[in-house]
Amino acid sequence: MRTVLRWLLSLVVLAGAVTAQAGTAMAGQDPARDGGRDILQRLLAVKGVELVEEKPYEGYRYFVLTYTQPVDHRHPKRGTFEQRFTVLHKDTSRPTVFHTSGYGVSTTPGRSEPTRIIDGNQISLEYRYFTPSRPEPADWSKLTIWQAASDQHRLFQALKPVYGKKWLATGGSKGGMTATYYERFYPRDMDAVVAYVAPNDVVDSEDSAYDRFLGQVGTAECRDALHAVQREALLRREPLSEQYRELAEKAGATFTTVGSLDKAFEAVVMDLAWGFWQYADEADCANVPEARTAGDAELFAYVDEISGWSFYTDQGLAPYTPYYYQAGTQLGSPGIAQPHLADLSRYGYQAPREFVPRSIPMRFEKHAMRDVDTWVRHHAQRMMFVYGENDPWSAEPFRLGSGARDSYVLTAPGANHGANVAGLVPDESARATARIQQWAGVAPATAQADPESAAPLAAYDKTLDSLDEKLLQKYRGGRL
Repeated sequence: MRTVLRWLLSLVVLAGAVTAQAGTAMAGQDPARDGGRDILQRLLAVKGVELVEEKPYEGYRYFVLTYTQPVDHRHPKRGTFEQRFTVLHKDTSRPTVFHTSGYGVSTTPGRSEPTRIIDGNQISLEYRYFTPSRPEPADWSKLTIWQAASDQHRLFQALKPVYGKKWLATGGSKGGMTATYYERFYPRDMDAVVAYVAPNDVVDSEDSAYDRFLGQVGTAECRDALHAVQREALLRREPLSEQYRELAEKAGATFTTVGSLDKAFEAVVMDLAWGFWQYADEADCANVPEARTAGDAELFAYVDEISGWSFYTDQGLAPYTPYYYQAGTQLGSPGIAQPHLADLSRYGYQAPREFVPRSIPMRFEKHAMRDVDTWVRHHAQRMMFVYGENDPWSAEPFRLGSGARDSYVLTAPGANHGANVAGLVPDESARATARIQQWAGVAPATAQADPESAAPLAAYDKTLDSLDEKLLQKYRGGRL
């Protein structure tokens, strides 16, 4: 609270005079700056960049491309891979947002919230080792937060001559973590960072914060109803497992990685309360079935809706192997207790090692997150962390220490894992918007004079501005 109050006061006087752009050139064409060359020509002139496809979108140019990256940035001659990225091009006279989901990259045009706030360009990078951005054969020891940050650093260096204005890094969930790690390792690259719902699991073996959160989020009635569904599902393990078996056989799904259908069944059920609060709203409590009176089919369908029966099959887990590998080697993961299931659980809340093929070795580095946390507390500059009040991942947020400068931790009331700046209380949302625009060098004079009047510089576009929502839905089966 003290940080927010200090920020609210400091926003009254914005440092330096920033003149807003009076207008922009036609999207995709910057003849004065580019010597008449088309933006695609400029991008393809960058060594290592190749075009996959161009997709038209009104007001922008949109490209799917690849960039040749070293597998090991410490030893760049020991092999390369093609890393996919996209460009949503507005104008080289505008600032640029460097976006990542921390997973794969969407090849459909979309804007992150900061891109709309500053009306800028957007570079979206696929995280290394997510298909197809994976070396073959894959040396999994090179899937680290430093190597991924170095991917971003190298692409930024390559594209900075094309997009010469200010750059902001952003991402949600694992993408928010990724943007934070990038800032930690390469603090001179970005002009600012806006990280959404970024977990900060500093001590992997100490997860009581998550248990406390799940014990008080929402209403007691809603929590009890969700717990009752979980218990009833485990009590009806035999008939529901039979439905699960039939579903898996019909889909040709197997359970080699997790070990058995029974382990997958329990993992899905154990995820239900967490998954509900991660993606649903308190209003959705009305849709939780009455556990004892619900038929098997209704119970099975509800668990599928919230947790997804397909997720812990081999086919469901395969796209997320890079995430679970990192969760089990550096990022950490919640090991929630769920005492209401203790007498019915056979396996407990299973660790990431259970969801990665045994052929891939894993060893946890317990100091990786402590290093990032310490750096953020003492060295963060121009960083904004946005969390959701009802999001379980927000139970262990990044925090700022006395060494942080011009940085903020903000919480959207009632929001889940889709929390954003627009969901903050109105005056705080406006001030956060003004700050982001100032960082990008495009704050209008009105916002400089009155931060509470600030608004996104680009009009809302339902198709473009559902990017973060689509990514969350795409990855909703996983734990992050």
